[in-house]
Amino acid sequence: MQTGSGDQAARRPHTGRRRNEAARRAILDVVVDLIGRDDDAPVTIDTIAAAAGVGKQTIYRWWPSKGAVLLEAMTERADLDIPPSDTGTLAGDLEAFLRATFRLAGQATMARLLRKVMVEAQLDPQMGEATRSFLARRRSALRGLFERAAERGETAPGTDPDLLVDQAFGVLWYRILVGHAPLTEASAAELAGALTAQAVRRAPGEPG
Repeated sequence: MQTGSGDQAARRPHTGRRRNEAARRAILDVVVDLIGRDDDAPVTIDTIAAAAGVGKQTIYRWWPSKGAVLLEAMTERADLDIPPSDTGTLAGDLEAFLRATFRLAGQATMARLLRKVMVEAQLDPQMGEATRSFLARRRSALRGLFERAAERGETAPGTDPDLLVDQAFGVLWYRILVGHAPLTEASAAELAGALTAQAVRRAPGEPG
């Protein structure tokens, strides 16, 4: 096995399964940190590589673009901080999901990251594709809660889960982009209650 010294020692080693994972983890953490910073410094593959202590070729070996790196980083963060909920009721599932979502997105670094990502998504086709893929994954996770509730017979006939998902993420993104109100767990719980009421609402004259 070849050993390194000097400048090579300053580089993060990335040979072997364990070292590859260490480098990958560093890159994903760095991209979230750089984009989430409170400044307008451009974030490129070069700046990501320098901050992570890896070569640019290492990043391109695993991801085709900056958007792809960010997509994986955001997906992993969301999967970790917003675990699947199965409380047995739609109300409980929605509240758990939205509380966790608002808690993560309400963090200053994450909120700045999401705002910058949305801006870049309008200007960069690759970033736009990565952003849509991330949002589709989050929508699918939330939509699954309504589908499971429908299978349990909790929701009223004609309930449109996509419209309810739009409302949930509409509140989140409106507050992130406009900044008129914070993303609090209390507001998440209130939103969960409102969505639950819509989903289980029965038409006039329908037997309860």
